[in-house]
Amino acid sequence: MDFADFQVCDRDLSDDMLSQYMQAEAIAVDTETMGLLPWRDRLCLVQLCDDQDRVSVVRIAKGQTAAPNLKKLFEATNIVKVFHFARFDVAMLRHHLDIYVNPIFCTKIGSKLARTYAPRHGLKEVVQELARVELDKTAQSSDWGNAANLSEQQLRYAANDVRYLLSVRQTLIDMLKREERWELAQECFHCLPTIVSLDLLQYQDVFAH
Repeated sequence: MDFADFQVCDRDLSDDMLSQYMQAEAIAVDTETMGLLPWRDRLCLVQLCDDQDRVSVVRIAKGQTAAPNLKKLFEATNIVKVFHFARFDVAMLRHHLDIYVNPIFCTKIGSKLARTYAPRHGLKEVVQELARVELDKTAQSSDWGNAANLSEQQLRYAANDVRYLLSVRQTLIDMLKREERWELAQECFHCLPTIVSLDLLQYQDVFAH
């Protein structure tokens, strides 16, 4: 299914889009799920966007355990995968599709390190300030599990969640370098796969006294 500004795929990324995305330096990624616990709640959608504004929305079937094209792209070490709150999305992708995402850039972590003047670091607030775009979040709490019958409003909401992440990433990199926190941010991003492993094993406060 194709809309004017994004493509919808079933079960996996199309071969054509994979070929195009594999040429990118960075890819924006987001997911939609049935809840916040990977071992209880299923993965429903995976959204992607590159620097050419090519957006794909992949519908994941109930019980699906693999998506070879997504795995190839997300595990490619020469392409940075950009998320907002990567910790959650990376855990979902690993638990449900056996995808070990790397390397990673998290705009939420970047925002917290760079925008210390701001009290809020949600996607809506970060995109509004850094990309000058106000995201419509009215479809945020949706039944994403009804993938075959998602409305155009739901699909556009999902697509827009990745459309501005790459420009936000670049602005955050500039801010982090200016404030001499870029190396610290990179160290945080490198730690994320280990933190996801702990989350999936349901460890809590492992670094506490």
